[in-house]
Amino acid sequence: MPFKEDKRDPTHVPLITPPNLPIEIKRENEFGTLTSKTYLHQVKSFEGKEIPDPVIDTPPYYISIITYVNYLILIIFGHVHDFLGIRFQKNKYTDLIEKDGMAPWYSVLESFYVRRLKKRIDDCFSRPATGVPGRFITCINRVSHKFNEYFTYPGTTRMCLNLSSYNYLGFAQSEGKCTDYAIKTVEKYGINPGGPRTQIGTTDLHREAERLIARFVGKEDAMLFSMGYGTNANFFNAFLDSKCLIISDELNHTSIRTGVRLSGATVRVFKHGDMKGLEKLIREQIVLGQPKTNRPWKKILICVEGLFSMEGTLCNLPKLIELKKKYKCYLYVDEAHSIGAIGPNGRGVCDLFGVDPNDIDILMGTLTKSFGAAGGYIACDKWIIDRLRLDLTTPNYAEPMPAPVLAQIISSLKIIIGDINPGEGQERLQRIAFNSRYLRLGLQRLGFIVYGNADSPVIPMLLYCPSKMPAFSRIMLQRNIAVVIVAYPATPLIESRVRFCMSASLTKEDIDYVLRHVNEVGEMLNLKLNSGKSSWDGKVQRWDIEEVIKRTPEDCKDDKYFVC
Repeated sequence: MPFKEDKRDPTHVPLITPPNLPIEIKRENEFGTLTSKTYLHQVKSFEGKEIPDPVIDTPPYYISIITYVNYLILIIFGHVHDFLGIRFQKNKYTDLIEKDGMAPWYSVLESFYVRRLKKRIDDCFSRPATGVPGRFITCINRVSHKFNEYFTYPGTTRMCLNLSSYNYLGFAQSEGKCTDYAIKTVEKYGINPGGPRTQIGTTDLHREAERLIARFVGKEDAMLFSMGYGTNANFFNAFLDSKCLIISDELNHTSIRTGVRLSGATVRVFKHGDMKGLEKLIREQIVLGQPKTNRPWKKILICVEGLFSMEGTLCNLPKLIELKKKYKCYLYVDEAHSIGAIGPNGRGVCDLFGVDPNDIDILMGTLTKSFGAAGGYIACDKWIIDRLRLDLTTPNYAEPMPAPVLAQIISSLKIIIGDINPGEGQERLQRIAFNSRYLRLGLQRLGFIVYGNADSPVIPMLLYCPSKMPAFSRIMLQRNIAVVIVAYPATPLIESRVRFCMSASLTKEDIDYVLRHVNEVGEMLNLKLNSGKSSWDGKVQRWDIEEVIKRTPEDCKDDKYFVC
């Protein structure tokens, strides 16, 4: 099918990826051209002020009851199916029954959720894609067989509007300054005819990237890791021991939980965002001391995320710093989702709250989301980094970052800072700020329950009933929109959701297209459950889709329309 760009219809989305695209169209598919300067928003700093407690909207009671009944029916029928199948169709349950004196691979209960609930909607997860995940993403079509027992691939693709990738600033591009710099770096450091052989270990690129990251986040020094998950999973083991205490937010990422377990330190958990509960817990633990010996803790580390990826909420950084100073604790902030995408200058939650980064002991972040690269970093005082270089397992035993990835990190950081193409980085930051606010307020005014802070590029929209997860995902795919659905155990059982991941690469017209189709699908699936508690004036905001598209772009720039 030949590709024709329809400029008359702003909701037009091409259905397949055409071969041999002209460079201009290719760039447009990866990063949309800004259609108006009015579709930009400059984020303002909170200037050290605390954010209000989050206002959580809840659905009517009948929705919660129906959700529980849905799960109950699925569980009952699943167990009945297992009971009959194990007895009368043993050839289909070989991994669950003893055979030839060998124990089964799994117990019936252990594997029940995966087999009877998750597997039925596996076609909505891990959809294969190809090419650049920019403004559009090319999904590879697949056909499900036997309730997702296996898939076949007809060899066709579908081009979808991309709201599923962590491409916050739109640096996932195959054309542009970052790509050019990466290619030059490969020519210099990689294997090529007439060029030097590949360098392994630490190079000048590693040192330049670390210096640039430290400068960007406002710390003395930084240390690079080749994997973001491994950054968290291995840090705590080097910094803490069994005589230390970690006080962790209940919604911290699994990488933090893994690292905490490996460290051997004692762990105490506080309710998400509950600063009063956190202070009470700190006081109790200082009084009690270490288990058995009751001696004072060697270190107390408060561990939070800057932006929580499932909720779209921010940590209360000014209050955390106050508690940290008051009780002489260490403070660890994971900025995986906030660095680059949050704040007036993209420097994360410190930038947004207007606090001194030196008031935070350890800043961690990943380089996959806002920077279009890979890996992670730890930024803190130089004496901590010097100590980590000696015994932290990840950099000592893992592979070093390859040269083109380092080139992507360096060039994207320089664009954000303004060292390359002055003005481009600021425009990207203003675009994602506008896009995030526009989609969030638009969904709220249409009647959906949406979690999170106004400036968050992660926008969770609640679905609740388990049957609505696959329905929403499949219908949106048919309409050429790629979204992410999230279910238990990543969320509470009855709070399944679709998580829109906003990007600076999208245009206002793209978000109009999304709002129109989400509005239609929401009507079909009865998802408009907003009671008005989370709206700025406390009233139910049910607007017509045309009114939302016409009026919301101006309103979304006014902070009074947003509460956490």
